[in-house]
Amino acid sequence: MRQTFIVSYDIADPKRLRRVYRLMRGWGDHIQLSVFRCELNARELVELRSNLVRVIHHTEDQVLFVDVGARWKGRGSTSIRSIGKAYSAPERCAMVV
Repeated sequence: MRQTFIVSYDIADPKRLRRVYRLMRGWGDHIQLSVFRCELNARELVELRSNLVRVIHHTEDQVLFVDVGARWKGRGSTSIRSIGKAYSAPERCAMVV
């Protein structure tokens, strides 16, 4: 079952920040600076976390995963609220093949 996750990161070094951004582009939709919306199954979640562990510096950087809920329930679109510019769910979701 696919879950929707909001992945947000705070990376201290510009070089690592670029690496994390490039890595995340393959896993989800870039919705804001350092924030991605990802639809992942359990295996993909483990793989993404494993990839990030190899890139970040564990005492300087932080990556947060917020589990929004099951994709089929549509919570990924209804759980995100915005102030200012309206949030619109992406028409497509990045998938790892």
